[in-house]
Amino acid sequence: MTIDTRTLLPIAERAVTLASEIIKTRLPGMVTSKGDRDMATEVDYAVEEAVREFLGRETPEISFLGEEEGISGIGTGLMWALDPVDGTANFLHGIPLCGVSLGLVDKDAPTLGVIELPFLATRYTAAIDGGARANGTPIRVSHTSDLDAAIVAIGDYAVGTNAESRNRPRLALTEELAARVQRVRMFGSAAVDLAWVAEGKVDANIMLSNNPWDTAAGVLIAREAGATVIDMDGSPHTMTSRATIAASPKLVADLVELIAEAQKAAKA
Repeated sequence: MTIDTRTLLPIAERAVTLASEIIKTRLPGMVTSKGDRDMATEVDYAVEEAVREFLGRETPEISFLGEEEGISGIGTGLMWALDPVDGTANFLHGIPLCGVSLGLVDKDAPTLGVIELPFLATRYTAAIDGGARANGTPIRVSHTSDLDAAIVAIGDYAVGTNAESRNRPRLALTEELAARVQRVRMFGSAAVDLAWVAEGKVDANIMLSNNPWDTAAGVLIAREAGATVIDMDGSPHTMTSRATIAASPKLVADLVELIAEAQKAAKA
């Protein structure tokens, strides 16, 4: 199926506007536990319901995957992937580093992305081969080439089942980064991490996880801004990758080496 980004990007932006208004105007409401230290608010569910309904009307031929309620629609190879509130813990505590992330995935690769950070009044957009923008202004990744000058964002530590064993490589990675880079940051939102790589606010982002609703939009935005986005072993990132690493191109080789060292340390 041919993607007409001229049609789909405005539709995606309208969906994100709808989502953003809900996030900005409603209190979190009742919190539903999804497991150990994993939760969803009433706003998460309200955003997903509204966006699913809207896109179901506007693009009935495209399936839809939401973090909270799963997949719906017919399987044509195209799929919307939505994180209704990326950074729910931040949102729940009044921390403004949270937002809505909507990507369009063609089989295994994102082709369109919109991220809005409502409390920072910033919207990031990209369509494949069309560049990336923040509030309509073109953005590019940083030119940083040395790890000791790099600010690197990392994903959250694991919670839930097998959290202790899953965190060993994360903690080893943190230790390796702390010894090598200028600063390590944990913002608590994959959307923020990837959008800020695209905008050059941070030089790299390393997440030892990969859920389509978390990464589809941000991966495409980062790539269109000039970032290299890879899996843990250095292969090109896809929606089925084990990890999500996005960085200024000149940092990638050193980061792959550093991640490999952290993996060895975690197993020692």
